[in-house]
Amino acid sequence: MKRRGIGAINKDRLAKSKFAEKGTEIAEVQFSQMQEQFEKFKSNLEEFAGKHRNDIKRNAEFRQHFQQMCARIGVDPLASSKGFWAEMLGVGDFYYELGVQVIEVCLATRSKNGGLISLEDLRTRLQKSRGKSRQEVSDDDILRAIKKLRVLGSGFAVIPVHGRRLVQSVPGELSIDDTAVLEHAEESAYTCESYLVRDLNWQKIRALHALEHLVHEGMAWVDDQASERHYWFPSLLPDTSGDD
Repeated sequence: MKRRGIGAINKDRLAKSKFAEKGTEIAEVQFSQMQEQFEKFKSNLEEFAGKHRNDIKRNAEFRQHFQQMCARIGVDPLASSKGFWAEMLGVGDFYYELGVQVIEVCLATRSKNGGLISLEDLRTRLQKSRGKSRQEVSDDDILRAIKKLRVLGSGFAVIPVHGRRLVQSVPGELSIDDTAVLEHAEESAYTCESYLVRDLNWQKIRALHALEHLVHEGMAWVDDQASERHYWFPSLLPDTSGDD
């Protein structure tokens, strides 16, 4: 077997070095081109935002599409209430103000629902408290405002229950059993021990523990009028915002 000479080895090293240099050069050119494209897109986005400022502020659906456009290039119009986007659009203050209103509604209804309210009910109550003269808010607006509240460690969370979303405004996460009970009661807004045993294949002690825990947290009401104790969940009842 013929051994390679030092000259051949050095030649290989030189070739590899040149390939590496060329690779670095190409990567730098590509990065520069991407940076130029990003700056151009961002500039176009700023021009679009300025042109459609009123639509973004007043139209909830338009505002959501704009947020999605921004997210695609990593721009957050809500990063600061004093930042460039907030000053241009006024959306920063809008979401911070909406966050405060979310807190107010959740506090006002906590004695009734234990700090668990459906997103639909929350939106209806928010719109009512804001008045007809204020711009309409969408589910997306509320979810973005809640996301800002979570950054403050305020205990707010959004819990998916089948096709619905519940907003939790009390500290602490719901357990797997808590969520299972809510999902089971989602259609009729109530359940009972025997239903959970039958439908979830739970033992009686597990079903009773989960139900009593939700009662203790104020998220369920007890109804002893039927032959078996029923547990009602106000957050799953039809919108009752007009009953205040």
